[in-house]
Amino acid sequence: MIRYFPIKPIYLAFLLVLVYYLIFTGYPAVLILFLFTLYQLWRHHDYQIFLQVICILSCFALISYVYQYKINQDYRNSPEQVKQLEVIPDSLSVNGDQLSFQAKNHGRTYQVFYRLKSRREKIFYKTVTEKLLMSVSAEVEEADEQRNFHGFNYRSYLKNKGIYRVVTIDKVTALQSDHKLTLYDYLHIWRRKALVHCLTNFSSPMNHYMTGLLFGYLDKDFDRMNDLYTSLGIIHLFALSGMQVGFFIKIFRWCFLRLGLRRDWVDILQVPFSVIYAGMTGFAVSVIRSLIQSSLSQLGLRRLDNIALTIFIMFMLMPNFLLTAGGTLSFTYAFILAVIDIEHYAGLKKLLLETASVSLGVLPVLIYLFGVFQPLSILLTAGFSLIFDLMILPLLSLLFLISPFMKLDWVNPVFILLERVIAWTHNLIGNPPVFGSPDVCLLLILLVCLAFLYDYWKHRLLRYSLLVSLVILFALIKHPLDNEVTIVDVGQGDSIFLRDSWGKNILIDVGGKVTFGNHEEWQKENTTSNAEKTLIPYLKSRGVGEINQLVLTHTDTDHMGDMEEVAKAFRIGEVLVSSGSLTKPSFVSRLKKMKVKVRILQAEDSLPIMGSQLRVLYPNQVGDGGNNDSLVLYGQLLNKSFLFTGDLEAQGEEDLMQLYPELQVDILKAGHHGSKGSSNPLFLKQLQADTALISAGKGNRYGHPNEETLDRFAVEKMRVYRTDQQGAIRYHGFWKWSVETVR
Repeated sequence: MIRYFPIKPIYLAFLLVLVYYLIFTGYPAVLILFLFTLYQLWRHHDYQIFLQVICILSCFALISYVYQYKINQDYRNSPEQVKQLEVIPDSLSVNGDQLSFQAKNHGRTYQVFYRLKSRREKIFYKTVTEKLLMSVSAEVEEADEQRNFHGFNYRSYLKNKGIYRVVTIDKVTALQSDHKLTLYDYLHIWRRKALVHCLTNFSSPMNHYMTGLLFGYLDKDFDRMNDLYTSLGIIHLFALSGMQVGFFIKIFRWCFLRLGLRRDWVDILQVPFSVIYAGMTGFAVSVIRSLIQSSLSQLGLRRLDNIALTIFIMFMLMPNFLLTAGGTLSFTYAFILAVIDIEHYAGLKKLLLETASVSLGVLPVLIYLFGVFQPLSILLTAGFSLIFDLMILPLLSLLFLISPFMKLDWVNPVFILLERVIAWTHNLIGNPPVFGSPDVCLLLILLVCLAFLYDYWKHRLLRYSLLVSLVILFALIKHPLDNEVTIVDVGQGDSIFLRDSWGKNILIDVGGKVTFGNHEEWQKENTTSNAEKTLIPYLKSRGVGEINQLVLTHTDTDHMGDMEEVAKAFRIGEVLVSSGSLTKPSFVSRLKKMKVKVRILQAEDSLPIMGSQLRVLYPNQVGDGGNNDSLVLYGQLLNKSFLFTGDLEAQGEEDLMQLYPELQVDILKAGHHGSKGSSNPLFLKQLQADTALISAGKGNRYGHPNEETLDRFAVEKMRVYRTDQQGAIRYHGFWKWSVETVR
C-alpha cells in the first residue's frame, strides 16, 4: 500500500496537516511554512510527483473547505428554540444543584444546563442509566467566546465537538424513557451504567481512578487531585491512550488466541472490540488514535508509516481531531514516539530516554497550550507510569470485574496512600516553572528548530547554534521585550496587569466571585475561582512566575476575593494595601494566611515601573476599606498618562479633585465598573481623558456599565473600551502604546 503514495506517507501527512490548519485557523505563519515545504518538495522531486501531490492537496483542501462551510452554515442556522431533548446518558454530570449534559434534537447536539430543584431530583439524575426524552421550557443561546488573550474559547471548544448552542432549562415539563435505541445509544448507556456502578459501589478516591482510567471520566470531586497531577506534569496518565489501549488489546488477543482462534480471525474480531471499547471511553480522540495504530500494527505498519496512515484515517472519522488540545497533544506524543529510535536500549534506561525525548519534544506544544512545564515530569512520568501500568490499571480492571460479587472498600487505602504520595511529591517540588506561551509564529519556529536539532545532532557547530537559538527563543517567550498595561477580563471585578520591558510587574487587584444567598448542603458545588479560569492562565501565558507587587485597592470581593488562589499560583514580592483596608478583621486574617509581606500605601508613595512610576494619589487618611477608600494610582507611562481608580465613586472623586485640582489624564480606568454613582460629569470634565476603560462582567446583575455613565463619556467625546463587550484590553509597546482587544 505504501508504494502507491507519490511521496513518503509521513511527508504527505505533514502537508495535509498544514493545509488543514491553514483552512481552519488562517494563521499566516502556517502559510509561510506550507509554501516553504512545497518549495522543498519541488526541489527534491520530479515534476510529475509534484503535480500528483498538488492534486491530492487540492482535493483535500476542497473537501476541508466544504466541511468548514457546512459547519458555519449549521452554526448560523441553529434553531433559537428547543422544546424536546434526547439526553446522551453518559454525559450526565451533577455538581451540587447544577446538572449538565449533552442532548440531541433533530440531529443537532446541544450542551445543556439545568438548576436542580430538590435533593430527590439530584439523586435521580446521579443514578439514572437510561436514555431520557425530556420536554423542556428553555433558553437557547451561543456559548461564551474567548475573553482573554490566549484564553479558553468555550464557543470554539463546543463548535469543534459539533455543538453549536447552549441550552439553559427553566423547567422540565415532561420526562420519559426512550426505547428507540441505536448501537450508538447502547454504547452510551453501557458506559453510563459502568460509571454509575463505579461511583456508587466504590469509595472515594478509588471510584475516581476507576472512572478516569477505565472509562475516561473525571467529575468535579476530583478537581483538587487533578490540579496536583497537572502541576506535576503527569495528568496525561489519565488521558486514555496507548497505556490503556495496549493493556486491553493485549488481554483481548491473549484470551481469544488461548481459546484456539486463528490469528487472522482475532485480527477481524479486534475491529468490533475496538469500536465497543472506544464507545466505553466516550470516543476520546486519544483512544481512537491508539486503536487505529494498534490495528495498523497488526497489518505490519510501523512507526512513521503507521502514524501517517492513522492521520489519514482520523481525517475521515473525526475531521476536527486536531482542533482540540487533547487531540493535538495525543498526536504530538505519538509522532515523537514514532520518530525517536531507542530500540537498541532496554529496561529503565530505555524508559528514561523515551520519556525525556517525548517530554522535551512536546515542550513547545505544552507551553503553547498551558504556559508551564515541570522539568521533573520526565522522572515523575517514568516512575508513575510503571505504577499505573503495572499495578493500578490491572488492579482496577480486576476490581471492576469482581465488584458485582463482593464489597471492595478494603482496597481503598491503596488509593488514599497514592494520593498522599502525590500530595507529598507536589509539596516537595512546588509549582512548575512558568515558561510563557509563544504565539503561533514562535511556536512553529521552535518546532522547526527542534526538528533540525534532531536531524543534525551529530554536526557540532549546527547543534550548538540551534541550542543557542532555542535558548533565545524561550527567553523571548518568558520575557517579552515590550511594556504592557492589560485590563484582564475577570468577569464582574477588576484586575489590571502592568509590566515593563525589563520584567518588573505590578498587579492591581485580582477579581473574585461574589456569592448570594445561603444554600443547603446538597446544593453546594465544587467551583473553580474566577482567577483560575481567567487571570492565572493569562499571567502564565505571559511568562509571569512572580508578581513583584500586588496592589489590593480595597476589600470588596470582586477586587481581592481570589488573592489566595493567586498566591498559590505565583510567588508574590509584597502585597500593598490602604490603611483603611486593615480595619477589616476578616481581610487581615486572610492576608496573614497568605504569609506574604504586607505594606501600607499612603498618598504620595510611588511604585517604579517602565522608567517612570505610579504615584498613589488617594486616600490621604485612614478610611473604612470600602469603595471611596479605594487606592487611586496615577502614572505617566510611555506616551500616555493613566489613572486607576478602583471602585471610587462620586464622593471619592470630589475629594480627589479638591486634592489635585490640576489633575488631567489620557486614559481613565473608570471607577466602580462604570456604575451610575461613579464618573460624575465634573470629574470627567476636569480630567479631560480621551479614553475610558471599563471592567465589567458580561450580563452582570448590576447593569454595569450604566447607560447614564456611558452618556457622560459620550458628552466628553471619550472612546470607551469595555471588557463585557470586547474582552480583555491591552496597551502594549516599547516607545509608545498600541491598543488591542480580544474581540
